Amino acid sequence: MVSRFLFAIMPCYHSILLSSNTIAALPISYLPTQEDTMQDQTIIKEFEALSAKLSKAREALNKVVFGQDQVLTLSLATIAAGGHGLLVGAPGLAKTLLVTSIGDVMGLSAKRVQFTPDLMPGDILGSEVLDQTEEGKRFFKFIPGPVFCQLLMADEINRASPRTQSALLQAMQERYVTVAGERHDLPQPFHVLATQNPIEQEGTYPLPEAQLDRFLMQIDVPFPDEKAERKMLSETTMSNSVNLEGVISSDELLKIQALVRAMPIGNQIVDMILTLVRSARPGPDARERVNEFVAWGPGPRATQALSLSVRALALIDGRSAPSLDDVHTLAGPILKHRMALNFAARAEGIDIDDFIEEMCEACF
Repeated sequence: MVSRFLFAIMPCYHSILLSSNTIAALPISYLPTQEDTMQDQTIIKEFEALSAKLSKAREALNKVVFGQDQVLTLSLATIAAGGHGLLVGAPGLAKTLLVTSIGDVMGLSAKRVQFTPDLMPGDILGSEVLDQTEEGKRFFKFIPGPVFCQLLMADEINRASPRTQSALLQAMQERYVTVAGERHDLPQPFHVLATQNPIEQEGTYPLPEAQLDRFLMQIDVPFPDEKAERKMLSETTMSNSVNLEGVISSDELLKIQALVRAMPIGNQIVDMILTLVRSARPGPDARERVNEFVAWGPGPRATQALSLSVRALALIDGRSAPSLDDVHTLAGPILKHRMALNFAARAEGIDIDDFIEEMCEACF
């Protein structure tokens, strides 16, 4: 399958693979040269190697996080697409373990911040302190905060005040922070994996829509089934412990992210992404139920997120291009935190996941 896929010309990966039927129909001047063929083979080998690395990383994570195959896949897809993830689940579902394990497997420098109501922006970004040279000259020195890492775990992010939550906005979008008017670049790659408890809402602050939109996906972490929980009980209450080794380096992760952006995506997939996202917005052309139950719909960043995520998912599965099934699979994680149902929908008992599934059925 890999040998048949078509790579668009991109800054990092530029090559075109053509089927035999296509080559026969082209003028002589367009036939691939020997150099083109060698470049094609190099890209194919790199695709296969990086896809195998991601598959190996998923296998390693399955050794410490049990019964969460979909969560692991979506988390890896989020990182492979170069985005940030919001993990939502009840306490005790290994959300923290998952994030730290991803850091170990991918060789990323990871830091954890426990969000609390008294946490200040400087506790995340860093701050300037007054220092003094040996000659007695005073100057301000910047002390970097925990955000200066490759993988930041924002634990229980909704427990911090909106002022502190907003401190992450610039870091998540621009990959740098501004303190006292000075720009400070973050390490590359940089990712935020935040956790949130959906049950206990006392003493929490809902994340503003602008910050939610910065998360590539909202990944719901369900309870494991009985078989997985039995295995978890056996593995975690004995003396045996699993030490995860690095499978992917940070440089390889940057190559993976470049490859995701270079992967082809068919016009049919693009049309479906646009149709699905635009159908979730109220307006004169929207379906009656959308106008009746949707308070606001997803913006253009949702189409960008879907386009990148379906390619990342295909790469993890070793497929050369995304499919319509990928769009369907990722519709919920991409859209649910970028749109909101109104009071009429709540009164009718309509759930956001069910409503997104209804939109998918209408579009596919």
